[in-house]
Amino acid sequence: MSAARGGLSALPVLPGEVVLEAARGVRHRGAGGSVRGTLLCTNVRVAFVPGAQPPSFSPFLQSDYSVALRCIRTLVAASSFTKPTVLTATSTLSFIPEELAVFCRDFRLLRFHFPENGLGLQAFRVANAIAQAWETATWPGDSGSHVDATMGDDEDEEEGSPPTLLFESLQDWERELQRLGAVGWRVSAVNERFDMAPSLPRYLWVPSALLDHDLKRTFAHFQERRVARLCWHHPNGSDLLRAAGFHAASEPGSEDIRCLEVLLGAGCRPCVLADTAELPSPPDIQLAHLRLRALCLPGAAADEKWLSALEGTRWLEHIRACLRKAVEVASLLAGRRCSVVLQEPSDRDLSCLLASLVQLLADPHARSLRGFQSLVQREWVAAGHPFPQRLGLRRDSPREESPVFLLFLDCTWQLLRQFPAAFGFTEAYLLALHDSAFLPYCSTFLFSCQRQRGRGGVQQPRTQTYTPVSSRWDPPGSTVCRLPPVWAWGLRYSRQQRARFRNPAWDPGPVGTPDAVDPQNTGTPSSTWSGSSSGAVLALSKGSLTPQPFPWRSGRPPPRLLRWAPSLETLSDRGGDPIPPPPRGLLLPCAAGPSVRLWRRCYLRGLPEAQHGRLAPCPALLLEELALLQERLRAWQQDGAHAEPASSPLAPSR
Repeated sequence: MSAARGGLSALPVLPGEVVLEAARGVRHRGAGGSVRGTLLCTNVRVAFVPGAQPPSFSPFLQSDYSVALRCIRTLVAASSFTKPTVLTATSTLSFIPEELAVFCRDFRLLRFHFPENGLGLQAFRVANAIAQAWETATWPGDSGSHVDATMGDDEDEEEGSPPTLLFESLQDWERELQRLGAVGWRVSAVNERFDMAPSLPRYLWVPSALLDHDLKRTFAHFQERRVARLCWHHPNGSDLLRAAGFHAASEPGSEDIRCLEVLLGAGCRPCVLADTAELPSPPDIQLAHLRLRALCLPGAAADEKWLSALEGTRWLEHIRACLRKAVEVASLLAGRRCSVVLQEPSDRDLSCLLASLVQLLADPHARSLRGFQSLVQREWVAAGHPFPQRLGLRRDSPREESPVFLLFLDCTWQLLRQFPAAFGFTEAYLLALHDSAFLPYCSTFLFSCQRQRGRGGVQQPRTQTYTPVSSRWDPPGSTVCRLPPVWAWGLRYSRQQRARFRNPAWDPGPVGTPDAVDPQNTGTPSSTWSGSSSGAVLALSKGSLTPQPFPWRSGRPPPRLLRWAPSLETLSDRGGDPIPPPPRGLLLPCAAGPSVRLWRRCYLRGLPEAQHGRLAPCPALLLEELALLQERLRAWQQDGAHAEPASSPLAPSR
């Protein structure tokens, strides 16, 4: 354990974290070169501590040289004399490994090389220890441990920066509703005990005209009792709602139908039902992600066939479909005063993705760093997205794995690439959030809903906001905090790393409304709905609005197509007609083939040769890279001088 203690001298440990094995003199091989240090295996992670720590090394929980056991997908041991062997807890390593390759779920590939200078026994032990610990890894919350929030350095907050809302208290929901200016809506505590809908949050935004007594009538008419509720309000008066699919076996009475009409906004304004049938299903997303992962492995495809193989994964096609649908919904909300209800059978996967993308397109506040974090908390965490199952963090449900949240992050990166000045965060921030989804050190992605989060051992803090103060996670009135949220970046990233999260070119601009655009724009609210359309129920599909009966009524006239929502195809196929400018604050991305690209810095991290020119996104890393090159040049010159003989027969005569 002396080696372990020496290696841990620069590595903070979690409460309950125990070092199982360690090996000194190991070399970590990456895109930045070879680094010598100590490889440690604990019951929580595989950590590598460089001997001569480079400027980029961070002694926090997150490091380019470490990986959580839960984040490991495959472990391979290699030797010059045998074929590479995939290690498991039941496998027997029959040779001394020379190299250990760790394939991570976040697309990283960590390579550890064991030199032949007496490391054979240490290499054998640490490889077996990692395989055993990986198979038996437990959640930090299962053992009742918690993270000391004082391990990080001070959090550098901008003055006047709004806090990140966690949406676990009534105050957070009321604060956000007030920011939106949603007149006619209120915060309901009807589900405060999770007895109406276990997977919904404690508090819901519902119409002020609907009392809780009447609201309770509507839960039984939606699948999983996930009733329709407000998730965003547009300044022009339009509302974005989300709900599960209508329950096929429900037969509401006249009073229930009245309550449902009030809830959906039908009767006083048009109600547009936008389902997720045009989006990829969770199994489709999982299949595309597996194909993408296989393609991004070293030597997976020849260079001349790589682009065609990339399209064959259908991952980029799924991104295009999500962006198209989000543009249709956002344009409809900005151009016409209506209620748009996002419907998905479960309301826990694609509704989260679509609702978030629509708000990124239409709400500049959601594109700020704190606003984006609050958006993820409300539309994903509080709304009950099953993170453990979808991210594959629990081995008891492999068939439920589908990285819907990672698809959303990729869609966000596409928007960031097309509108770099419209976002308050950078690609480095999205990469950090992508990698943090697999960390067991944060509570954000460890639970499937607020009810499960509250039952996960020690009672979670009820405070709704996270404002870092000296990097301490000390909610007022809370006694014990097991795990901090993922937004406590100071625990895992240094001040220099966090500085790269903020976009210096960000220009939020004023928040405009559709009423402020050119009156010739046919999408203004004053010229969209005719009197007969008020109170109608319509379905949005492929940019067309189709009138349809209320779900539990019949006898309406046959459907009539109304073209409104500008899909990307209709925007580009208008010939010589001028395209009306979008409302201020609304982003309309292009989802055509070349406009949607592969997120190379995320998916190709396991291919060092593909990262040339992509390792220095800031001046600090450029200086680090330059220093490394100068050091290599000096070492090469010294080696060349020592190797040159005193008198060479090939030396020219003087």
